[in-house]
Amino acid sequence: MIMNTQHLNNDDVLSLIPQRPPFVMIDRFIGESVDEKSGESALKIQEANIFVEDGVLTEPGLMENIAQTAAARIGYICRTENKPVPIGYIGAVQHLEIFALPKIDEEIKTEIAIKNEIFNVTIIEGRILCEGKLLAQCEMKIFISNQQ
Repeated sequence: MIMNTQHLNNDDVLSLIPQRPPFVMIDRFIGESVDEKSGESALKIQEANIFVEDGVLTEPGLMENIAQTAAARIGYICRTENKPVPIGYIGAVQHLEIFALPKIDEEIKTEIAIKNEIFNVTIIEGRILCEGKLLAQCEMKIFISNQQ
């Protein structure tokens, strides 16, 4: 099942994730669709970002960007099904590799792929690219809360 994202951005993205500024690490979805097993987002690195130090987005910002891309994907699916957007928590990060940190004014594109979903646990693979260059990748275990 493929769903048209209508190029969700800014305020639209806020309706899909539980995070609020200044802790929002995605600006918009990219491409034409989000599906049951994948999603993509973009973020332009701003100097005011809470994870920017010395002109670059730091490692915690990259990991949070991957997690929020996964959250926005499930938030969009829930919204299309008229269900409340769930809250998720990073349970574990494995195989984290960071090759470079993006600089202020660069735009990163983040791709997530669902590896496995069992009950309230989702295992994703995330990749962050900038101008086609792989900056970071990891596997992340995300727990979804049953409480709203």
